[in-house]
Amino acid sequence: MRIGIEKILSEVNHIMIKMRKEDLTQIMLQGVKGQEDPYYGCSHFKDLKHIEFEFREELWPEIPYTNSILKELKIHRTRLMRLLPHTCYSYHKDTSRRVHIPLITNENCFIIVDDILNRYPADGSSYLINTTKMHTAVNASNEERWHIVGCVSKR
Repeated sequence: MRIGIEKILSEVNHIMIKMRKEDLTQIMLQGVKGQEDPYYGCSHFKDLKHIEFEFREELWPEIPYTNSILKELKIHRTRLMRLLPHTCYSYHKDTSRRVHIPLITNENCFIIVDDILNRYPADGSSYLINTTKMHTAVNASNEERWHIVGCVSKR
């Protein structure tokens, strides 16, 4: 499936502006039924009262194309994530695999999974990454990296 990156960027631009203004690195695109807080789900998962699979409700009705892509990919607990320049996440494992949709990136941004370096261009592709293995994301550039990241579970 080809994803219209420019279309997503135009839809989420107001969310990106909000994130920069509030100095956020992630915000939820999907939430739990009855819960409309776009920040609930961004924290460490052990701190939440819901399981990942419950995060399936659209939080931003004004991004219909983006929401249709999330449904088509069958992902949940989806977030818009911003990795600041000269930043690296800790080396860690997630509880489920993740689908990444790169929106803005460059050759100095990469993900390391089990000591293997991978680059994912913002070319309209989505990438299923086995983040249940040890991994990290690195932005060694002078620009922000933006991805949509959603969970994939066996349910």
